Amino acid sequence: MTLTKLAAELKRASRFSATKRVLPALWLLSDSQRLSNPRAALGRLPTGSGFIFRNYDQPGREFMARELLRVCRQRRIIFLLAGDWRMALRVGADGAHFPEALAHQAHAIRSTKPNAIVTVAAHSARGILRARQSGADAVLLSPVFVTQSHPEATPLGPGRFAKLTCGARLPVIALGGIDLQTARRLKGGGAAGIAGISGIV
Repeated sequence: MTLTKLAAELKRASRFSATKRVLPALWLLSDSQRLSNPRAALGRLPTGSGFIFRNYDQPGREFMARELLRVCRQRRIIFLLAGDWRMALRVGADGAHFPEALAHQAHAIRSTKPNAIVTVAAHSARGILRARQSGADAVLLSPVFVTQSHPEATPLGPGRFAKLTCGARLPVIALGGIDLQTARRLKGGGAAGIAGISGIV
């Protein structure tokens, strides 16, 4: 089974499989260190997936965002720009992603673009609640497993992840150390999808 098929299987099994807002089951995130130029990766990403452009310190970030958005449009991939809702609106992104500390800004993009897709990062039950109160469509909960991005962070593990997901009132996307092997351990845990960098690429 491929990671794409497994992500779709997890989504179908989640209690948010039939929500009004159709969200991708598989999300690729960019990263200034580990995926500074995601063009090639986007070329291999399946149609219908989602892409979150982070690269917060990328020189010429807006120009690169526009270039990557064109690739996503061609491949029918959802494009979210992270951390800057004004830039997301300028480039014509499908929506925005916010770090946990900026969850409150979700209301700003929604007031201007009501149909924008909004995701928020979370690392705890409080973070999930904050994401829901912000009006997010989904929350990216991390780190589920040991991750290269934050090797010092204590992973939630599939048990804790499932417990937090069970109490959530919006779709929860698993992030952190996700690959085909670890994603199998999420079965029955309520994940509405998976996200990652190297494991997805």
